Amino acid sequence: MKKRIMKITVSVIKADVGGIGGHTKPSDALIQAIRDTVKNSADLLIDYYIGYCGDDTHIVMSHTHGMNNEKIHKMAWDAFMAGTKVAKEEGLYGAGQDLLKDSFSGNVKGMGPGVAEMEFEERPNEAFTVFAADKTEPGAFNYPIYRMFVDSLSNTGLIVNRNLADGVIMNIMDVEEGKVAALELWKDKPTIEAALMYPGRYVVDTVTTKDGEPILAASTDRLHNIAGTYVGKDDPICVIRTQKLFPATEEVGSVFNNPHYVAGNTRGSHNMPLMPVKLNSAATINFCIPIVESLVFSMHNGKFTGPFDGFSTPDWDYIREIATKKAIAIRSQGFIHPATLVPSELEYAEGYKARMSVLEEKMKPIESNNSSGEKKENYEDPD
Repeated sequence: MKKRIMKITVSVIKADVGGIGGHTKPSDALIQAIRDTVKNSADLLIDYYIGYCGDDTHIVMSHTHGMNNEKIHKMAWDAFMAGTKVAKEEGLYGAGQDLLKDSFSGNVKGMGPGVAEMEFEERPNEAFTVFAADKTEPGAFNYPIYRMFVDSLSNTGLIVNRNLADGVIMNIMDVEEGKVAALELWKDKPTIEAALMYPGRYVVDTVTTKDGEPILAASTDRLHNIAGTYVGKDDPICVIRTQKLFPATEEVGSVFNNPHYVAGNTRGSHNMPLMPVKLNSAATINFCIPIVESLVFSMHNGKFTGPFDGFSTPDWDYIREIATKKAIAIRSQGFIHPATLVPSELEYAEGYKARMSVLEEKMKPIESNNSSGEKKENYEDPD
């Protein structure tokens, strides 16, 4: 009799519920409150890990309850609420910032926290990596994901790995309209590229093999679409399975070695490079350079080994130097676009509109030199 393989769900849920002195990092007590809440409901889980990236706390969980499970999501909500309570008691900045609803309603999607989940039959040597980012937006992962699955100049696995060479299904979300398109490589390559040009609107949601095996899932919620006003830059997370039929761990890590410009930074209003940093790093107060962490896991029967800090080795120090230089270069342009975002993407858009209303009040029509309205004949200066 063939042994039944148990399906495992990996759920990664994150939220910003408070930072020390600003948008820097959560306090130890805040993290402990989240940890205690999860521990008290640990019978729901096979395993879990709790950490943070900047001021965003993430909970990585394995369980057998499937995706969008109410009990799992409620536990995460309760954990972030407990963290919020501590944040308020300590006077932390942005206490409960990402919790946009008053009470839990069955699923944290659409309530503020970012969610990335996959359900699959565990391989004998299951490997996956979680990428957690801060001070940026969901579309920040568009370029790295493109390098993983489309660009053979970045990923030779797209040539030598038969499964990857056959192409994948890339589900791209229109975050403004709340719609998803399933696009196929290699047939839809130009359309995928056209969408990924504009990460403020079109975002990679999931990636699967052509027969539906999940490879990647990413958070795609835009907080200002939920709250009705701009409340943050959405700080994405994603989880990607690696090795064998999927991209190698080294291939998914290396796509972050060219710190590309993303929307975010101080006041969520600038284009800045995405800098790979070590696990549990605070957001820098050097203009709040957008950051990304790499949590590398092995898993067997749902139990985690890791995470290994994927961006901790010495070579990434050089990449961080590149990111810092690129950050200084574009910030030296001050407030002049493209250093700053277009008005519709500014976090403080209402303040900008107030400034522009003053300008508009001072605007006067340009008076014509031909006040009579008669057609002016061509005139040439005499010799």
